Amino acid sequence: MNTLTHAPLRTSAVADKAVAKAFMNPYLAGFLLGLVLLTTYVVTGRGLGATAGFAAVATWLAGIVDVEHMQQSLVHLKYWNDGQPLLNWTLFLLVGALAGAALSGWQANRIRLTTERGPRITDRQRLVLAFVGGFIAAFGAKLAKGCTSGQALTGSAALNVSGLVFLGAVFLAAFIVAQFVRKEWL
Repeated sequence: MNTLTHAPLRTSAVADKAVAKAFMNPYLAGFLLGLVLLTTYVVTGRGLGATAGFAAVATWLAGIVDVEHMQQSLVHLKYWNDGQPLLNWTLFLLVGALAGAALSGWQANRIRLTTERGPRITDRQRLVLAFVGGFIAAFGAKLAKGCTSGQALTGSAALNVSGLVFLGAVFLAAFIVAQFVRKEWL
């Protein structure tokens, strides 16, 4: 299996014969994700999204520093959860996603520490760009009052105009930006 960094897919030097399993069929994965989204609607009455989990952690941290100031903030008060911001269900969703990804990577022999990058960029440049891009995405998610999973998955699954427009804009922007940055990956 070839990766962007051309690193061998094995868990350690001892496991020379450990070969990574093939990726799941993307159509099957998409169908299963749709079932997870449907189940989330049925069980919780909400769709999938991650922004509220991070906001709950920010609220918890703000509460540690100054509870009175935090309780006066309309942004943080929404996630205060009667003094238990860490009991926000989307925080459990994030922890479960992280645990599920780790379990999946372990089962497929794909766990390794590596920086995925193209041949024309250094590890440091890749990490800086990833951090900057993550910050821009987080800022945009807060500005849009929802993350990409909330807007694209949940919004488009509910046939919301905003979700469909967002999904189309993401694909269009990705296609345009890819023309400028693809040389870094090839």
